[in-house]
Amino acid sequence: MIVVATADFALYHEVVDRLRQRGVTFTTVEPGDDLPDGASVVLTAPDDPAPSGDVQHVTATAGEARRAVDEALSRLRGGEGRTVVGVDPGPRPGIAVLSGETVVAAFQVPLSDAVETIRQEVADAVDPVVRIGDGARLQGARLVEDLDDVPVELVDETGTTPYLGNGARGMDDVLAAVNIARLDGERVESRDIDPTAGELQRIKDRSRELSGDDRTIDDTLARRVATGDLTIAEALAEHRDR
Repeated sequence: MIVVATADFALYHEVVDRLRQRGVTFTTVEPGDDLPDGASVVLTAPDDPAPSGDVQHVTATAGEARRAVDEALSRLRGGEGRTVVGVDPGPRPGIAVLSGETVVAAFQVPLSDAVETIRQEVADAVDPVVRIGDGARLQGARLVEDLDDVPVELVDETGTTPYLGNGARGMDDVLAAVNIARLDGERVESRDIDPTAGELQRIKDRSRELSGDDRTIDDTLARRVATGDLTIAEALAEHRDR
């Protein structure tokens, strides 16, 4: 059982609200009081008295409440608590955040928002790692390049996309990200990928579809779109300005 033992009013309410939202059984005591039977993890503020006895201890400020709850749950379930972010790359990457073996958050965002989303998830973590699937080469390469301040592993994503039954449509990228997070990969700092002729042609075809005036960007602009320097809309605008 998780015990909240803090005199920090803001932390108390943030943590209690999050535990209730997650449907977690917990109790609260005054800092320094005896812990109830069955206490496994105690959550306090840094200035609160440390708990005594054979319990695990998580400290946090109010601004770290979500991280603290994730860590407490991971410890409660016997996980090591390391933050691992799995990413199934693509135009809208699936992103799964694990604390130990527990999935604590999931997202599917536009590629342009993925790096910031990942950075927010690892900001307060100790020894985090981001595991990116090796499919969707161009989008994956962009993520690797932009996450230059975070440890990144490239993972063989073969077989990570599960079968989706009735009612699960649209969840495949996020579920694949969970599986990717659970696989060891190769540590990388960059991924140099040259777009193929077919990839460039698909971008050019898409630019014509979106242009509204049957306009097609050239190979140079298509290559910049492929490598993430421009969106198709920005490439079309640049093409019109020439």
